[in-house]
Amino acid sequence: MNKFIRSVAAIAIFLAPFCVKAQDPLRDKIVELAKPAKGIVGVSVLGLEDRDTLNYNGNARLVLHSVAKLPIAMAVLHLVDSGLFTLDKTIHIKKKDLPKTYSPLRDKYPDGDVDVSLRDLLSYMVSQSDNDACDILLKFLGGPDQVEYYIQNRLKVRGINIEASEEDMAKQWEVQYTNWCKPRDMIKLIDVFYTGKALLPASRDFLYKIMTETTTGPKRIKGLLPAGTVVAHKTGTSGTNEAGLSPATNDVGIITLPNGKHVAVAIFITNSTADEATRESVIANIAKAVYDRQLEKKY
Repeated sequence: MNKFIRSVAAIAIFLAPFCVKAQDPLRDKIVELAKPAKGIVGVSVLGLEDRDTLNYNGNARLVLHSVAKLPIAMAVLHLVDSGLFTLDKTIHIKKKDLPKTYSPLRDKYPDGDVDVSLRDLLSYMVSQSDNDACDILLKFLGGPDQVEYYIQNRLKVRGINIEASEEDMAKQWEVQYTNWCKPRDMIKLIDVFYTGKALLPASRDFLYKIMTETTTGPKRIKGLLPAGTVVAHKTGTSGTNEAGLSPATNDVGIITLPNGKHVAVAIFITNSTADEATRESVIANIAKAVYDRQLEKKY
């Protein structure tokens, strides 16, 4: 019996390094920083040069909202890269194409009857998170199914689901939950985009530029980073219902570090009962923790 016990003990000692995973201080910190959100927080991080990864609820299906505008933009630019269109191609916009939702495009052309280039529509959709521009481009692509096909079949990124337009989501509260992603897969999409595996250099550079010009969510990923830090990002934000539930407060993007390296980060907050300031603070604090951790590395 003693020999048997000694054998089991020896096996346990041998297997210990494989069975016990060392705690990551950054992950532990994210767990604490996420608590004030009073909802489901999902985080995925990837060092774009060192390939170091970290995930917290990385496989959770979290509400996408306007973060969907990033893959929609990539799908449009894929058509440009295919030679079917140029960024100068115009789409004629009628008043019926401009329903009352958040839309700087509609604010500028309230009566429609105007031709707007793909270049400008993409800028409205990404930089200003324009909902009408988004739906105009979705129709141009042939609907959400075409975006899903591009992401899942061409790019092989499976954990992103887009079924509804902005107009669809505005009509019925529950519909917003049909557009979801796993943070881990959103980072895969950003990685494929950043490393040039999805778009030609000119399209990649154009999308990266309009992401750096994003005006929404200044208190999220960028909120606590040093002034002047370049962040190419896309936000997503739901409304809040009468019960105080907010299905989506998100920000995903690429942070440029002082040493010239880059880190991709996706932060999603789903079904939160905290107020907006708290939700945005959670995102800002997590992004700052990621940023600080990257600066501590010795490459």
